Amino acid sequence: MTLRVLIGCEQSGVMRRAFAARGHDAWSCDLLPAEDGSNRHITGDVRDHLDDGWDLLVVAHPPCTRLCNSGVRWLHQPPRGRSMDDMWRELEDGVSLFTACWDAPVQRVAVENPVMHRHARERMPASLPAPQIVQPWWFGEPAFKATGFYLRGLPKLAPTNRLIPPRAKEDPEAHKAWSAVHRAPPGPDRWKFRSRTFQGVAEACADQWGSYALDQIRRSA
Repeated sequence: MTLRVLIGCEQSGVMRRAFAARGHDAWSCDLLPAEDGSNRHITGDVRDHLDDGWDLLVVAHPPCTRLCNSGVRWLHQPPRGRSMDDMWRELEDGVSLFTACWDAPVQRVAVENPVMHRHARERMPASLPAPQIVQPWWFGEPAFKATGFYLRGLPKLAPTNRLIPPRAKEDPEAHKAWSAVHRAPPGPDRWKFRSRTFQGVAEACADQWGSYALDQIRRSA
C-alpha cells in the first residue's frame, strides 16, 4: 500500500524525494519549476490541486514573511520603497494561502510556518492549534532553525537522532557554523537557502507521518 502525497510550496524536492524513497506516490507543487527537474513536480498554485485525492498534504514552505513574529515590524514601518498597504495586502495573501491549505479536503495535513504574530493569528481559523516547534538537530542535522508544523490528523514528530548543540560561549566557531541559516548574507538566493528543508527533518516526516497514515488507512479498510 502506498500513499498519494502532495508536498506544497516546495521547489527543492527534498521532502518529495524522502516520501518517494519510501515507495509513496509523492508530488511537489510550487509556482517555480522543480530545482531537480523532476517530472513529479507541478508548476502552479498549490490551491488548484488540493482537491485531487491526496492521502497526505505537507505544505513545506508557504510564504511566511508577513505572518511570522520576526516580520511584524514591517506592518507598522514598511521597508524603503514599500507602503503600508503593500505590507497588509501581503499579510492577507499569506493568510489566504495558509487557510486554504489548512482547510484542504485532505484528512492529514501539516503546514510549516513559524510562530505567528497576533495580526496573523487573529485571521486564522479558530480551530488552528499551536504549532509543534522542531529543530534540525533533533534529527541529526548540526544546525539551528526553529521550524513550526501546524498539524491536523497527524502526530507530532519524535526526535530521531538528537545532537547536543554547541554553546556560543564555550565553542563560538561551532555555534556560528550551526547558525548558518540565520547568518546567511543578503543576496538573490538567500530565501532559497533559508527555506530549504533539512534532509533529516524530511526523512523523519516521511517515516513517521507516512507510517501513521498507512496504519490509519489499513485500520479503516
